[in-house]
Amino acid sequence: MIWQTSRFDIELETPRILGIVNLTPDSFSDGGRHDSVQAGLRHAEQLLKDGADMLDIGGESTRPGSPVVPADEEWRRMEGFLHEAVRWNVPLSVDTYKAETMRKALDVGVDIVNDIWALQQPGAEAVVAAHPRCGVCLMHMHRDPQTMQKAPMQGDVLPAVADFLQQRAQALRLQGVASARIVLDYGIGFGKTVEQNFSLLARQQDLLTLGYPLLAGWSRKSSLGAVLARDGVTPEPAQRQAASVAAALLAVERGARIVRVHDVRETADALRVWRQLGHPAASVA
Repeated sequence: MIWQTSRFDIELETPRILGIVNLTPDSFSDGGRHDSVQAGLRHAEQLLKDGADMLDIGGESTRPGSPVVPADEEWRRMEGFLHEAVRWNVPLSVDTYKAETMRKALDVGVDIVNDIWALQQPGAEAVVAAHPRCGVCLMHMHRDPQTMQKAPMQGDVLPAVADFLQQRAQALRLQGVASARIVLDYGIGFGKTVEQNFSLLARQQDLLTLGYPLLAGWSRKSSLGAVLARDGVTPEPAQRQAASVAAALLAVERGARIVRVHDVRETADALRVWRQLGHPAASVA
């Protein structure tokens, strides 16, 4: 199982860790902590030391209710970081839905486009389709970041999520994009209730029938906070570390090949213990 990207063919037989680098002042978990180029680079270096296989760089928060950031401001936040990090010889992903940002990042040498809109925004699909090799992660989102939690999905969401992801992958395939370039993300927290998010995790293996590797993004999400709440008090995102690691491990157990996380060292340690069980799809490195 290989994920084809701009510079790397990433082997996914072993589950991979995608470390989160938020170059934003307002992300839900660590906004403002790494929003300068140098702070972001230091954080990214630490994530790699801690065991990240790839880095996911974002210049716009997509937390519920977050404001839209203009493309030029998003790129301003990312540009200096990407020009330096692309020299590190590690896979880099950009978390963006804007075609202009995708194009600029790919021109710099970035390997993967990670799009919460699954390339539905104007020009996005064409940018990826025109690139000869870049990897892409297509995510399911209900509505948009500004309204998704005001009117979340209803009932059993798995059929709708599976149908959407299948359609978006097929649209790319019809544009000539090789299946080996495509990864799917079922979008934890993006317009879904706590119960629906956990239902997707419990039945995650049903999504494997779509034929593409899965990325799971549970790290520090509000659904974990809801489960951890005690006496009416919900822990802050940074206090959801253990729950995030548990969710990542459960996602891998159910077939996810990539986990997108803030807490890289702790997730890497958990996966090392898991691999000691001799899981046939994840031999010890």
